[in-house]
Amino acid sequence: MKTRPVYISGGSRTPFVKSMTHYHGITTQTLMTQTLQSLIQRVKLDGVMVGDVGLGAVMNSSKNWNLARECVLGTTLSPYTPGYTLQRACGTSLETTLQLCLKIANYQIDNAIAGGVDTNSDLPLMVNHQFAQKLLALHSAKDFLSKLKIIGRLRPSDLKPDFPAVVEPRTHLSMGEHCEKMVKEWHISREAQDALSLRSHQNGVAAYEKGFYEDLIFEYQGLKRDTLLRSDTTLEKLAKLKPAFDFTGKGTLTAGNSSPLTDGAAAVFLTSEEDAKQNNHPLLARFVDAQAAAIDFVGGDGLLMAPTIAVSQLLKRNQLTLQDFDFYEIHEAFAGQVLCTLKAWESDEYCKKILKLDKALGPIEQNKINVNGSSIALGHPFAATGARIVATLAKILHQHGKGRGLISICTAGGMGVAAILETV
Repeated sequence: MKTRPVYISGGSRTPFVKSMTHYHGITTQTLMTQTLQSLIQRVKLDGVMVGDVGLGAVMNSSKNWNLARECVLGTTLSPYTPGYTLQRACGTSLETTLQLCLKIANYQIDNAIAGGVDTNSDLPLMVNHQFAQKLLALHSAKDFLSKLKIIGRLRPSDLKPDFPAVVEPRTHLSMGEHCEKMVKEWHISREAQDALSLRSHQNGVAAYEKGFYEDLIFEYQGLKRDTLLRSDTTLEKLAKLKPAFDFTGKGTLTAGNSSPLTDGAAAVFLTSEEDAKQNNHPLLARFVDAQAAAIDFVGGDGLLMAPTIAVSQLLKRNQLTLQDFDFYEIHEAFAGQVLCTLKAWESDEYCKKILKLDKALGPIEQNKINVNGSSIALGHPFAATGARIVATLAKILHQHGKGRGLISICTAGGMGVAAILETV
């Protein structure tokens, strides 16, 4: 099948904020719809029928079963624009970007919007299973006596809600608890994790000071910048924070070196060269390729190590080495996760055993990683992170004028998504 190049033409996102603060009371759908509308205005898509819109959320309510299409209908896009909803945990909006790029590359559509949203301030609370079954039985009961018997079986404990929790159902451990196991296995120190976190904040602050985010973030709820970013943090302050997941005295993951619970949304506009010329859309960077992978964390592998596999497969297919990039956007779920990944790529044993390579992929220059800050400093609304990174890297490459960039995102369920972008 004949294919063609696909480009990132623009991006927009809300300021990212700590959950249960500034966006309290704002629904997931509203947050995503406002972000879409911001992108529409920036790219001049009012009344336009876009080829497709792929959106997603991790903490999504069953009421939002058709989230993407409902968001589209809430904007000034043509109502003839389709939309679909997808979820691949923290890799959600990078996955929708990949899928929509494939559609454009294969001439199925000429342009598209990919994005994601999450807000822990609009959590979908559920009743417990036993109570749900009793409610269903009550609804199906044919007569008053039958209904009365079911009501008589209700207990106060039935009314206790089930709160969503980001834990792995097969291990009953949170991401942080899994990452604690990883940093112990890879001998990653607390000091190294705090140092990486400090760099994330410093790079993020510097990016704001030079105006990098001005055309990537739209003003929302009176905010013009991410509220989690700290200009006053230091290694001394980070060192004083208590462990957040392992309380045995051996824990090294803290609130300071972990990505915080975050509310926010992000979206990117994707286009073909023909569509860009016809509608005067800028071409910021080319979306080259992407890869998803998984790891056997139930069998003992590190939960958040799947990006090592995804990147390895991506490099092989594109005949590149790990050092053939000018910029690296490695999602900071935890500083420890990033450091474990980097150390694994430098390990002959790991690369031979897990990645099936002859030797290690080798090191990455630290000054090329997350040059404008990442998830620890900026925030991590789960499904929005992929679109944030794609828009950020596209702008970095456009400003740089040459070269290529690598994206690496770990996700729940022991999965990872990676992608390659290059300058136009």
